[in-house]
Amino acid sequence: MLYFIVNKSSRTGKSARIWKDVLSLLQEKKKDYRAFVTEYEGHAKVLAETITGSADDDICLIVVGGDGTVNEVLNGIKDFGNVRFGVIPTGSGNDFARGLGMKGTTEEILNRILSRAEEGKEAYEPIDIGKVSYNGCDKPRLFSISAGVGLDAIVCKKALHSRLKQILNKIGLGKLTYLILTVQTLFRMKTVDVSARYDGKGTKNQKQMIFLAAMNFRAEGGGVPMAPHANAQDGKLSVCAAYGIPKWRTFLYLPVLVAAKHENLRGFSITDCRVCTLRLKEPMVLHADGEYCAEVTEVTFSCLPGRLRILK
Repeated sequence: MLYFIVNKSSRTGKSARIWKDVLSLLQEKKKDYRAFVTEYEGHAKVLAETITGSADDDICLIVVGGDGTVNEVLNGIKDFGNVRFGVIPTGSGNDFARGLGMKGTTEEILNRILSRAEEGKEAYEPIDIGKVSYNGCDKPRLFSISAGVGLDAIVCKKALHSRLKQILNKIGLGKLTYLILTVQTLFRMKTVDVSARYDGKGTKNQKQMIFLAAMNFRAEGGGVPMAPHANAQDGKLSVCAAYGIPKWRTFLYLPVLVAAKHENLRGFSITDCRVCTLRLKEPMVLHADGEYCAEVTEVTFSCLPGRLRILK
């Protein structure tokens, strides 16, 4: 059965127009489906819980929305073994769809999803997802793109309700939001000393950390390639950290980071691992797929290999 979870407010309303196109295509193809439209923040998670709590053993769950909606839905899925997952991207960043290598028009994407769904419940492509737990959390948070602390998390928190983002989305420049907020935040934020363990082996002390991003896909924040060689099918996260760099120099490094040429720069490290555990001397902002989680001093990122079954 086809189930759609639709966030019409994604990308300042552009999603509503895309959903209208999807509806026309579904009706033209005479497809049986059920659609649920989100009404408030967090509603997509509730809808996913309800849908995946049914007795259906082959749920084709398709999100029409951005990365935040995808994250909510992932965290609402009760049994990943009964769900095949698709997305029609309508957000400003669309890092999830980019990570999957999705291209084409709305009609082309929908046709590929429908074709794959019709092949039967064994027709899917498995990908890894991540899990983050932290001091004070009642339940670990799942993520599909990335989770992290520091600069990128602060920027994500600001972007969630940014007036700038709304304005730029209206003129098709929503991706610039993250770059502008990054420059704005960089010189104001406070760096923190961190101790990190990768797969439980030893401890690395990283002074004056600016950010640490546990990447499932190669890019976040509208296409910034934090971990150029990350692979969502290798059973590992690719953890990119920046620390001990004077802020003025970090500003100069931004173009290098955007160009994915930062791997060999002093002050950057990229480590592939199944589990990364951090202890921070002072609280830092934590995000998961761009969604604010908390201010944390202890956090663990871990990979869940092959957990999500993709229709694409």
